[in-house]
Amino acid sequence: MKSITTKSAPAAIGPYSQGVISPGFFTSPGLLFTSGQIPLVPETMELIEGSIEEQTQQVLNNLDAVLAKAGTSWNRVVKTIVFLTDLADFSKMNAIYEKHLGNARPARSTVQVAALPRGAKIEIELIAEV
Repeated sequence: MKSITTKSAPAAIGPYSQGVISPGFFTSPGLLFTSGQIPLVPETMELIEGSIEEQTQQVLNNLDAVLAKAGTSWNRVVKTIVFLTDLADFSKMNAIYEKHLGNARPARSTVQVAALPRGAKIEIELIAEV
């Protein structure tokens, strides 16, 4: 396994990695498993307090940085898991998500949770081929 760390995404706020690459077997690619990203600004480690749209965009930007550091992209993402504190935000989140991902269409689960770290409205994690 190889840990992925980039200063272009928020530093881990606990005992975990931004992402981990698990090597592939035989001819299959390796897989990147990311930790969940919340809308922290990497340079300040401050939470974006704005709308679900602003928070979603920051989370996707953070995941862009982890994907880039791992040498992969949204076109190689096979699964995302979205955590929302309010499913009423789903359509607003989905509009930003769809625009950001372009033609990429990974499998996705979206669930409502009672709370997220630092009071975030959204957290997203993903699995991608590398």
